[in-house]
Amino acid sequence: MNAEALRGAAGGEPYLVVNNVEVIYDHVILVLKGVSLEVPRGGVVALLGANGAGKSTTLKAISNLLRAERGEVTKGSISFKGERVDDLTPNELVRRGVIQVMEGRHCFEHLTIEENLLTGAYTRRLSRAQLGQALERVYHYFPRLKERRKSQAGYTSGGEQQMCAIGRALMAAPEMILLDEPSMGLAPQVVEEIFEIVHELNAKENVSFLLAEQNTMVALRYANFGYILENGRVVMEGDAQELRENEDVKEFYLGLSSQGRKSFREVKHYRRRKRWLS
Repeated sequence: MNAEALRGAAGGEPYLVVNNVEVIYDHVILVLKGVSLEVPRGGVVALLGANGAGKSTTLKAISNLLRAERGEVTKGSISFKGERVDDLTPNELVRRGVIQVMEGRHCFEHLTIEENLLTGAYTRRLSRAQLGQALERVYHYFPRLKERRKSQAGYTSGGEQQMCAIGRALMAAPEMILLDEPSMGLAPQVVEEIFEIVHELNAKENVSFLLAEQNTMVALRYANFGYILENGRVVMEGDAQELRENEDVKEFYLGLSSQGRKSFREVKHYRRRKRWLS
């Protein structure tokens, strides 16, 4: 399934279009080299690749957070719902319905879980009753946060902090969430729990997701479509199930092939060969 087929399956034009984007840091370091991708309305798209491939930079280019790190988009365009959003501030983009959950969770450690969640609604003018309804919506999807709502965030577990970060984004009533490395540093059981909640938010709230993730097999189980980045370029794209079953993807990321698990030496040799780029 290509990107056009994905649009048809998801029911129309993509919400997000990244077209041939280049990103440079400090005016000299070229990080993204002509990245193009699409996320349809109601879709879950995985952005995959090893550490340093350019996944986080791609998300920050979309959310306009690059400037804080001396980065800039020097070529290409980014559109959301048919309108260019390259020049918007992060606040303006949140009001348009796009919000990023940063890698590493980034909760306000000195605030309680509930206070953290309330900061997510700062772009919305809500009454006290509406704030209460928004909180209950978050607690519906994250019941563990309700149990810990009075706890100081810095003293909660990594999984609870990740839930808090996603819940805080949900308080902004987003149409699309850019989710950066949600599995990082978490136990497999917690990772599954978080991805199940992402799936539920997508299915019940119609929130679109662009997931940047190193945990390839987990991400592809929950995504509809995937793009694989390497050295700032998209080197492969396709239907999530097809990528899961692709021998090159399995061998490159897991050291697995149709002959079984390979040795570390063989995997290193494979990584040097870069078979899919030849």
